[in-house]
Amino acid sequence: MRAKLELTWIGKDARPKLEPRILLSDSEKSYHAKHRVTSADIFDNHLIFGDNLLALKALEQEYTGKVKCVFIDPPYNTGSAFTHYDDGVEHSIWLSLMRDRLEIIRRLLSEDGSLWITIDDNEAHYLKVLCDEVFGRANFVANVVWQKKYAVANDHKTIAPMHDHLLVYRRSEKWKRNLIPRTEEKDRQYKYEDEKGIFRPDNYTCSKSVEERPNLYYAIVQPNTGEEIWPSKTRVWSYSKDEHLRHVAEGFIYWGKDGLGKTPSFKRYKHLLRNQGVVPQTLWSHEYASHTDAARKEVRAVLDSSSLADDFITPKPEGLIQRVLEIGSNPGDLVLDSFAGSGTTGAVAHKMGRRWIMIELGEHCHTHIIPRLKKVISGEDQGGISRAVDWLGGGGFRYYRLAPSLLQQDRWGNWVINKEYNAEMLAAAICKLEGFAYAPNDAHYWQHGYSTEADFIYVTTQTLNADQLQALSDEVGEGRSLLVCCAAYRGSADRFANLTLKKIPKMVLSKCEWGHDDYSLNVENLPMQQKPKVEPPRQGGLFGNGEEPA
Repeated sequence: MRAKLELTWIGKDARPKLEPRILLSDSEKSYHAKHRVTSADIFDNHLIFGDNLLALKALEQEYTGKVKCVFIDPPYNTGSAFTHYDDGVEHSIWLSLMRDRLEIIRRLLSEDGSLWITIDDNEAHYLKVLCDEVFGRANFVANVVWQKKYAVANDHKTIAPMHDHLLVYRRSEKWKRNLIPRTEEKDRQYKYEDEKGIFRPDNYTCSKSVEERPNLYYAIVQPNTGEEIWPSKTRVWSYSKDEHLRHVAEGFIYWGKDGLGKTPSFKRYKHLLRNQGVVPQTLWSHEYASHTDAARKEVRAVLDSSSLADDFITPKPEGLIQRVLEIGSNPGDLVLDSFAGSGTTGAVAHKMGRRWIMIELGEHCHTHIIPRLKKVISGEDQGGISRAVDWLGGGGFRYYRLAPSLLQQDRWGNWVINKEYNAEMLAAAICKLEGFAYAPNDAHYWQHGYSTEADFIYVTTQTLNADQLQALSDEVGEGRSLLVCCAAYRGSADRFANLTLKKIPKMVLSKCEWGHDDYSLNVENLPMQQKPKVEPPRQGGLFGNGEEPA
């Protein structure tokens, strides 16, 4: 077997067998504007409450290949536990936590999508290698250095940290970055004008030596003095001699206001730019992408409470997310954040006309994120990037929570259908587990979902007899097939060519880890293991009452 370069850690081979849960909507926690502000208002955004690994798994069936941009700000594993995150997870466990999430995120991304991860020095370099494994080294785009602070901590014991990393990966080579919109500062550089238009002088040399590019080392004649101008041997001209002569003929050379400059410059005309944007770079100053102090003030202002804002030690400013979404998405694209924190990604995406999905497991989903989003939607939030994008409000979001595990153990240790599930939830859950799209058909009671135009699924807690199965087979007819999921059935499973019969819950027992609700790895709060009580075994029914339902 051919060896490969990879990062290894304790427990790397252990992978969770995730249950693809269904999502349950809650209209009382959902919110939308009272009226449309523009025709482009977006209402179908998703705020999901629950464990973010299970929530990512829940999104996989519907959203694989549909997310354009993912921004995540995961726990940094610094050893200082956050209020809402376990931020002191042991190194190996942290890597497993990230690997499991990254693999699903990669599947959710569209072919032209990208992932942006903020991280500090503690795990950045390990995370880079891990991302290389998941996404492929060829899909690494950049390590952006973001200056998160503008004031030096003079009491720091070693070297004061002033930056975070922003690791950027693409899903494939189909990803194309956008240019950053031009700023007033950039436009002010175009302060010279001639008969052709407004221009700025651009450096006529490049960072190549004469040994590297001998054809770019030649003399240029100063037209007003006749002097021969040579470039440095370590920094030759940017253009070949033929290109230079063409620039001279077309009037693109600038020798200063008086025409007596010692070195030539290239006239970069504003109206001849291929676009009006600026190429993104890997160094983002706090003036360029804001800073954490501004982020705390933004949260404090929108929530009207310093105590709520102070719950987040390292919030990300709206200006940082704005830069990410400018480069990695366009209006109408779908943006995902599975570590929503105080909800900045959703707030910024909403103001910028992107669709969004956010996932948050902490109670601050209700105390922080929902109040913040309501103010964004109502137009009350005029902080952050609101004025820059002329935000007036509008749109809305739907609130969802993860359904409980489909199966639970009864008091005798038998796996049975969770009592919280009604018939509709059960049908939706079985559809998801079996790879069917849940789509009940009012005209045909037995069509709960489909995998193709001719392949359907029927979920029931009944025990079906031979006559009922015959009636089903007749209705399905030739050229179509039906997966029947029931508590039990009477007769031969091979009797009907167009029916496939499976028993609930036996059919799904081996598919997942049932009853596992927390993949957040909050290891500090784990209780000591208790010895289980031993009770006499007893056969469990579908819902744990010892009997099969009629």
